[in-house]
Amino acid sequence: MITNKHSIGVRALLVAAMALAFMPPVAAGPAEPAPRIAADAAGANWFAKGGTHGETYYSGLDRITSGNIERLGLGWSHDIDPGLTSFSAPLMVDGVLYFAAGQSVVHAVDARSGKLLWKHDPEAYRLAGHKLRAGFGLHDLAYLDGRIFVGTVDGRLIALDARTGRQDWSVQTIDPGSEAYGVGTPRAFDGKVIIGFGGADYGALRGYVTTYDAATGKQLWRFHTVPGDPARGFENEAMAMAAKTWTGEWWKHGGGGTVWNAMTYDERFKRVYIGVGNGSPWNQKIRSPGGGDNLFLASIVALDADTGEYQWHYQVNPGETWDYSAAMDIELAELPIDGKLRPVLLHAPKNGFFYVIDRETGKLVSAEKFARNVNWAERIDLRTGRPVENPAARYPGGRPFVVQPGSFGAHNVQTMSLSPRTGLAYIPASENGFPYVDPPDPRAWQRRAGMVNDGGLGLPPANLKVPPLTSALVAWDVLRQRQAWRIELGAGTNGGTLATAGNLVFQGQGSGQFVAYAADSGKRLWSFDAGNGILGNPISYELDGRQYVTVITGWRGFLPPPVWDYRLQRRRVLTFALDGKASLPPSTSAELPFIDDPSFKPDMSKAIAGLILYAQRCALCHGFNAAAAGGAPDLRRSAMAADPTTFEAVVRQGRLMAAGMPRFEELTAEELERLQHYIRSAPR
Repeated sequence: MITNKHSIGVRALLVAAMALAFMPPVAAGPAEPAPRIAADAAGANWFAKGGTHGETYYSGLDRITSGNIERLGLGWSHDIDPGLTSFSAPLMVDGVLYFAAGQSVVHAVDARSGKLLWKHDPEAYRLAGHKLRAGFGLHDLAYLDGRIFVGTVDGRLIALDARTGRQDWSVQTIDPGSEAYGVGTPRAFDGKVIIGFGGADYGALRGYVTTYDAATGKQLWRFHTVPGDPARGFENEAMAMAAKTWTGEWWKHGGGGTVWNAMTYDERFKRVYIGVGNGSPWNQKIRSPGGGDNLFLASIVALDADTGEYQWHYQVNPGETWDYSAAMDIELAELPIDGKLRPVLLHAPKNGFFYVIDRETGKLVSAEKFARNVNWAERIDLRTGRPVENPAARYPGGRPFVVQPGSFGAHNVQTMSLSPRTGLAYIPASENGFPYVDPPDPRAWQRRAGMVNDGGLGLPPANLKVPPLTSALVAWDVLRQRQAWRIELGAGTNGGTLATAGNLVFQGQGSGQFVAYAADSGKRLWSFDAGNGILGNPISYELDGRQYVTVITGWRGFLPPPVWDYRLQRRRVLTFALDGKASLPPSTSAELPFIDDPSFKPDMSKAIAGLILYAQRCALCHGFNAAAAGGAPDLRRSAMAADPTTFEAVVRQGRLMAAGMPRFEELTAEELERLQHYIRSAPR
């Protein structure tokens, strides 16, 4: 999908790939009026990831409305240099649009015209090494006091002068020798900047976040999300408390809990809320064999923004064992409860429940299923805040179980938006499942170095049915905790959403359409053929009394449909305004043919062995069944894959590392040959 879950396992993707099926769209009916809620709205500038620190992805601008949307047209476009990915969203501050593409290459363009002002390339590939295998190499940006902040896949946090692009400072945030990699978006607030990292599905990692002085890069504080080795002592009382919820020798597995996406700053309480990732390995019977809640996995943790001290936590999945995480949006609002506005945070994580949580105390207000198919738990107990689990979902006694939603999640990293005008949250939702079963001997499980790990799971029975991956745009009434309307969008995934005061919801879709819906009813009002799939969320801003909407096109897929050829993609910044008259440049490139060499006779025994190698090392980027879906070139069409000398130079020697292709120096000549036999025998 990203998805973009950066740590999703190869095995999960293989199962999802086999399960794909198409579902046609269905119309949504009108919604009854929703109660009004209070939330920050982005104004003329879009200065933070979600528009404001509250990260609601809501614009209070209303010059573009459901009544005049038919006049919306392309104002300008800006082509991005070919790169690994453009799954990102821009910022707009004082007439300048800032965005990142490829390996965290930061661009500044004139927001009125799209003219490039400056570009900064951190050349992350030179330092990343094996981290190129894990990270997608792209981050959104943060802005504060005239500086742009960006993270790199090799783990640096870099501050740039927003006027010139000159580097002010750079710090290393993770161990260069570990399997950790930089991922996600820094957040900047009140003279500080905070960042996390990913990689828990690759190595024995222990998650943490680090906060730095925004002016100097000096480290201010660090908070770990899971406890370390008790023999070495604990950093604080929170870690000592958390250690009581783990069993066995969990620290030898790292534990996981990386903070690779969601973080939100609360100006009212001077707190930072962090969304903690899944356990590592996934299977709790391996990492914590005696059970336990395993704090702070799959939790929202509130920290004092000045000191990093623990304030409270809410765990969405105690004893997490399904690759569920709390790394999806954390959005701030105020809801009318018991006659007064109550400060809350809203959260729709992978597990399929929509949570409303009191920001002051961390206590659960309400939780209901926003996904149609949720079988791991019956409900969330409002008294205890804990899920009422289905015992079969923990696949006890070696009995496999298809959990819904699966590890892909009912909502992943594509952003949801919140409209205080309608009282609705707009969720890029998915329906899917995944089979879980223990390996023959969980105690014998070993992590595989240098590649995605499957979470400590066994192979399910071949006849086990897994539901297909389908998607929808779901409008969720956050106070009444029920669906207001829903648009079915078929197989695959789609982009993040933007809500505006003009009664509009914008979403880029995998089909290549950029679409606007009526926020109150879900009626499709307008669309634009962007010529490429879209994963990032749109933003809106105002200059000279004119409202603009900007979105970045680009597809980082690994599961068809859809398929957007890596080489043919037109990664672009598209900016729209009322009465815009621009048009996209015509596409002149043609799809490369499949490599066909009648003299080559594949050895099927080598091809089968190559399939295993391909699944372990190549599929996450180059696609399953060797059918690339946009994350990297289709190797069936690559002359490189047909030439042993060139193949060895690229795969083992790292000839294309500057383009984002990792080096796999550990592969032997025999293994390279097996890979070639698989690629050249794969279905066309």
